[in-house]
Amino acid sequence: MPTARANGIRIEYETFGKSSDRPLLLIMGLGAQMILWEEAFCEQLAQRGHCVIRFDNRDVGRSTQFDECGVPDVMKAVGRALIRQPIEAPYLLSDMAADAVGLLDALDIERADVVGASMGGMIAQSVAIEYPSRTRTLTSIMSTTGNADLPPPKPEAMAALMTPAPLDRAGSIERAVGVFRVIGSPGFPFDADRIRRIAGQAYDRGFNPAGTIRQLVAILASGSRKEALRSVRVPALVVHGAADPLISVAGGIDTAEAIPGAEVLILEGMGHDLPPVLWPQIVDAISGLTARA
Repeated sequence: MPTARANGIRIEYETFGKSSDRPLLLIMGLGAQMILWEEAFCEQLAQRGHCVIRFDNRDVGRSTQFDECGVPDVMKAVGRALIRQPIEAPYLLSDMAADAVGLLDALDIERADVVGASMGGMIAQSVAIEYPSRTRTLTSIMSTTGNADLPPPKPEAMAALMTPAPLDRAGSIERAVGVFRVIGSPGFPFDADRIRRIAGQAYDRGFNPAGTIRQLVAILASGSRKEALRSVRVPALVVHGAADPLISVAGGIDTAEAIPGAEVLILEGMGHDLPPVLWPQIVDAISGLTARA
């Protein structure tokens, strides 16, 4: 896959569709590589007239790792977040938004439809806030504003997420299966083989649990975007699962209420993942937004 120099780092990326079609940038979530935007999902978007770009965020996959920054004390960061005190972090979501815009620069793209899932939704929001001239539309999926007054993750979801990652390939794969059994979509059949396949690919591409911790601390240190989101003037769509145990649907509603004129799509039975059975509905919503824009 190609790489680009962007915002002073190396970013691994891949494109789908015609380069002459409307650019659509996909930003994935915490500890997740670009392959979690599965090829068939990207191809469905490309068939709607988009040049789809997926990429590895900093500290995951084959993009630049920040190992020289060490491993932050995540429990200390969580504790400080609970009492709303400043948190030291190797980088912030704003830096990750600058990475995304830097990739657009490297690809000579002036404006893009920006789509983010989970932490990627937070980064996409930051792109729309900080780089309005580069953002054609914003789609925030299973994400939140960072508002500290929103409901926290369900205990079982947080426990699954915080379970230390085994260092061996087989253990890492089975941990992924266990995590998605907890945070995934209860309204649809669970496909353990699909999760094992993606988790195995992710392990082989670049296993870096310390990078996930640094990303988590970046989320905690970045605070709330709720007030800043009121300045967003691009067409926006918020997609959220009604059964999300990790980021409550209240986070999606809070996002939609903060962005003037945002559309909302709440999907029954969807948790904190993107089950293939819902791809056509999500693709329809995204492509409908971008077509209207």
